[in-house]
Amino acid sequence: MVAKTKLDIMDGRTALGIEFGSTRIKSVLIGSDLSPIAAGSFEWENTLENGIWTYSLEDIWKGLRVSYRKMATEVFEKYGESLTTIGSIGFSAMMHGYMAFDEKDELLVPFRTWRNSITAEAEQKLTEVFQYNIPQRWSIAHLYQAILNQEDHISDVRFLTTLAGYIHWQMTGQKVLGVGDASGMFPIDTDTKDYDQEMMEKFSELASGPGFAQKLDQILPKVLLAGEVAGSLTKEGAYLLDPTGTLQAGIPLCPPEGDAGTGMVATNSVRQRSGNVSAGTSAFAMIVLEEKLKQVHPEIDLVTTPVGDLVAMVHTNNCSSEINAWISLFKEFSESLGLEISTEKLYTTLFEKALEGSPDCGGMLSYGYYSGENITGMNEGRPLFVRTPDSKFDLANFMRLHLSSAFGAMRIGMEILREENIKIDKLVGHGGIFKTPEVGQRILAAAMEAPVTVMETAGEGGAWGIALLAAYQKEKSGMSLAKFLEEKVFATSEGVTIEPQVEDLQGYSQFIERYEEGLPIEATAINVLK
Repeated sequence: MVAKTKLDIMDGRTALGIEFGSTRIKSVLIGSDLSPIAAGSFEWENTLENGIWTYSLEDIWKGLRVSYRKMATEVFEKYGESLTTIGSIGFSAMMHGYMAFDEKDELLVPFRTWRNSITAEAEQKLTEVFQYNIPQRWSIAHLYQAILNQEDHISDVRFLTTLAGYIHWQMTGQKVLGVGDASGMFPIDTDTKDYDQEMMEKFSELASGPGFAQKLDQILPKVLLAGEVAGSLTKEGAYLLDPTGTLQAGIPLCPPEGDAGTGMVATNSVRQRSGNVSAGTSAFAMIVLEEKLKQVHPEIDLVTTPVGDLVAMVHTNNCSSEINAWISLFKEFSESLGLEISTEKLYTTLFEKALEGSPDCGGMLSYGYYSGENITGMNEGRPLFVRTPDSKFDLANFMRLHLSSAFGAMRIGMEILREENIKIDKLVGHGGIFKTPEVGQRILAAAMEAPVTVMETAGEGGAWGIALLAAYQKEKSGMSLAKFLEEKVFATSEGVTIEPQVEDLQGYSQFIERYEEGLPIEATAINVLK
């Protein structure tokens, strides 16, 4: 096996995927069998600066280089080879947000991430004019809000893109974007697989004025589908990625994608009636639709697969951050006692403890809102834990509560899709919350009221997904993406499926009723805790 992998590396029969997640930048190198052979990562966090959630350009480039270097070091240590070339490369990142550049390619304002809930006026006006849901985190909402605010930089915008699009541009010189990521910037016409022209014309009429005279088709990246050529690594790009000069230029790149699209790929969920749930700092459930929704729902995003098929996405800004905060507190406590317990051990122990808790979480209530939550109408977030004097307050219920709460807003959104009579044949979970076997999967099955499958590769996530898209770009040989995944990647992949248990369904229903009724408490906390 090692000898075969060495040959893959020497002959460039590899593909590299790098994904910029909310808390981790991960690099995954795959071999000719499309399974991971080396990985590296860099932990990072967004910062709140002047009321804006952002990541600095310095951290973006530092994180990319460190993540890549760790992966390349693992390759050398395991296989004795230096990475001079790679078969193909792909970049992906958290979707949406606002990265606006001027004619000198300079960033005009700090990167505004998806996490910001500062575009309510734009969201309302654009949704009304388009008759198509435009969430606050979408790039076009950020642009229009900046226009409404008469921000000084608006007249200087010459290019608008996402984080993945920015990285790809710097690597190749190409201002392009995968259709899935593009669908989080501006609505996509699923017939033409390009930006919706009628809506672009409506935006021009709406936004035209002395401050903004640009046309959207002049500042948005070109839309590409999975499998299409998206440029190659330049000498400058190679140096940005690997300052040692070991990596050579000329490597082909696939279209940059968003984390929603790579999640679909990593879970083999690109066919109609398939779906997946990605759970991390934020969370989203995505269902590939057979037809358009009958109504406009502000709780439901409409995005696309990496090949341009329509997807209904229930996106929540908050998921595991509050869980992570409590785990950090427990770790600090154990260290204060002089106990050396690994973070992994803490997560596993506390997650498993949650299954000993009551399905209704002991009558307690939690909102892990670190930022605003559009589905529940919260423009800001205040992490909140509430209990009555007679709640069953113990460790098991405490942990089950926070895991159940992590999927609370998503459950509310999924109830809307049920009203649209959306059919789901399979639902696959992936992300860090599923690393501990059974726990997150079982609670999600109760929240979704549907069987949930977790693949063996659940922990690989989007970095593996974009690596697969990079491999597909080079090896597709006329195959559809769905067929490529089914026959080349997941043909022998084993998954574990958990059906929702009756007691879990009943308990979660009691919890979600309390969760919805308690939302005014969260609103009060926002008003009081300024």
